[in-house]
Amino acid sequence: MTDDIAIPIVDTGLGNSSYLVDLGDGRALAVDACLDLRGMRADSERRGLRVAFAADTHLHADFLSGSVQLAASDGACVLASASGRRDFDHVGLGDQDEVDLGGLLLRALTTPGHTDEHLAYLLLDGDRAVGVFTGGSLIVGSAARTDLVAAERAEELARAQYRSLHRLAALPDEVLVWPTHGAGSFCSAGAVRAGAVSTIGAERAANPLLDAPDEDAFVAMLLGSLGSFPSYFLRVGEENRRGPQVLPSRLRMTLMDPAEVRAACAGGGQIIDVRPAASFAEAHPRGALSIPLRPAFASWLGWLAPHDRPLVVLREPEQDPDEVLWQAAKIDYRNIVGELGGGIGSWVAAGLPTESLSLVQATPTNDMRVLDIRQRAEFQAGHVPGAVHIELGDIHVRLDELNKSGQTPTVIMCGHGERAMSAASLLARAGFSDLRVLKGGPEDWVKANGQTLETYG
Repeated sequence: MTDDIAIPIVDTGLGNSSYLVDLGDGRALAVDACLDLRGMRADSERRGLRVAFAADTHLHADFLSGSVQLAASDGACVLASASGRRDFDHVGLGDQDEVDLGGLLLRALTTPGHTDEHLAYLLLDGDRAVGVFTGGSLIVGSAARTDLVAAERAEELARAQYRSLHRLAALPDEVLVWPTHGAGSFCSAGAVRAGAVSTIGAERAANPLLDAPDEDAFVAMLLGSLGSFPSYFLRVGEENRRGPQVLPSRLRMTLMDPAEVRAACAGGGQIIDVRPAASFAEAHPRGALSIPLRPAFASWLGWLAPHDRPLVVLREPEQDPDEVLWQAAKIDYRNIVGELGGGIGSWVAAGLPTESLSLVQATPTNDMRVLDIRQRAEFQAGHVPGAVHIELGDIHVRLDELNKSGQTPTVIMCGHGERAMSAASLLARAGFSDLRVLKGGPEDWVKANGQTLETYG
């Protein structure tokens, strides 16, 4: 049996990995499969595999599990923690329970911390421990956050996470570490090293949390590294406990004419403009929310767009509607009611109101407010001197802070421009004017203005 037995299926947008394990007889084990099964389907079909077992390490907050979908489509046996109280058919496992996969053995290890019912799964080939699926316990260079179950329980669960990490660190050095959460995941605490997989020995040697001198130091380090997270995280875990709805293999959007879209908006709906930032800047329906379609689309949809009101998509003809719909579905956004037929051209032709925004290159200036909407860790690592910092996810609740200085000309920046355009669309809807979006990042701005990035933290 080779050590590359677990095939990672990486979701770069969420910063996560699912895994597909070839059991050697045409069957496979899927670990932490996402409801968007397109990548796993492609890999399993290419290898001629049928998913016979679908294991979840925990009740995920950042995506809907694909296990129920795999049970419905492939007849997969769902494996999960017995203490998770899931409302659907599954084999409930406790500490040291084992599942015979037919030549390979899967052993459950209770590893609470990220969630109460968290399990890691040790994969054994005979007596040899090949690797461990660590989910949101031990990850590459860090661990997963402990404040998602309830903010007031973050310290309690961090202490549980300390014990779980040290339990896993006691495994042999050569055991492979297959985590679910990775670089870019909002479920991760602190900096995560690049690379989807690691080994127990490498983590024992280089993971700062395992280097903490005692439990109190570990807790302080983990809790001190926590950043913000998308608001949809607060409800998806419960949806996973109940069991996600089984979806058809093909999702579709209804074509809507401009009058229908306008009526939907008048009734409380929202246009989600997924076109590139430059297209949105040139012209967009008044009040539209810009969330450019890219790997991170799901995270920002779940952070910025309403979950309980109709959403209408505006896209470019070459943008894949499947990508829009599956990214939305995997975070439990089933409120997309259609798309604007004919794109922005049909809206303009119907004489409906449009707006535009300035997308600008960095130029020398000293008369403009700079609004940096990146995450706290990004801002601390280097920002424009004097920049106002409000994370994109907080814009809607911190408008008063920007209003204090009136309608000051404002340049909004992130790393490349996509998040900044989302922020500009939110501010424009709130009545702000004279907004400009930087095409680039803080480094471009300070270079143009003869400045040096400030850092702190």
